[in-house]
Amino acid sequence: MLGEGVALTALMVAAARAIETHRPDSLARDDYAEHFVRAAPASASWPVHPRDVPDGDANPLWGRLARYFGLRTRMLDDVVLGAGNRQAVLLGAGLDTRAFRLDWPPGSVVFELDQAPVLAFKQRVLDGLGAHPRATRHPVTADLRDDWARLLPGFRPEEPTTWLAEGLLLYLPGDAERRLIDTVDRLSAPGSTLAYEVKLVREHPAVRHNPVYTSTKTQTGIDLLALFDDDPRPDSAATLAARGWTTRVRTPFDFTRRHGRGPLPEPHDTLAANRWVTATKT
Repeated sequence: MLGEGVALTALMVAAARAIETHRPDSLARDDYAEHFVRAAPASASWPVHPRDVPDGDANPLWGRLARYFGLRTRMLDDVVLGAGNRQAVLLGAGLDTRAFRLDWPPGSVVFELDQAPVLAFKQRVLDGLGAHPRATRHPVTADLRDDWARLLPGFRPEEPTTWLAEGLLLYLPGDAERRLIDTVDRLSAPGSTLAYEVKLVREHPAVRHNPVYTSTKTQTGIDLLALFDDDPRPDSAATLAARGWTTRVRTPFDFTRRHGRGPLPEPHDTLAANRWVTATKT
């Protein structure tokens, strides 16, 4: 069961996706998300629809941060569909359901790596819904701080792969991030694509008191600041570029402007240091 630490953040993101799904101007749709939220005692009372959100969009967690997660989901969905690769690896997959809700090319294989309790909970809920993936799906129990490459059953390193690290690197030590980037680079054929989220700049101390952090702790019990790793972050985008990847680093607000909806900058913003990186191996 999911009830603490980083695993609990998977339920928070699922609630955000559920709320996003029911918005009239939805950026991404995930009809499975609310079922995960309702199935876990720790999150059963959380909102899954905009009408359930106290103070609506003014709520720092279920308004602003939830919309951020919806925007991030849309960006990564677009990466997957745009890449068109038949092999994908979701690093720290959480309660992601892209294997079930996206239109994959025929013969596609999706590997979902995460902790055993997360994957077991996810499978139980999906089985209860009678859900069927649209690609061959391999859940893989793995600790992404360790050597996980050998755990991928039937992985084809000669084929281009789409790699997603959604909301993962924020929680990993710097050395683990370096090893992960090294592994992705080593296993990637030309045409492979990697997309991930990082905090690239040091935040102003006042950001720690932003209502997003305080509201999240009050409403869910999740202390995000305690979960984030404080190690100096490596410049993984520069590392990839030096190894022949074409990289692009953007802010979430770039996508807000692209889609005409989503969070905009605010003073002492928790999102200001976030960067969304996409890289393609040439």
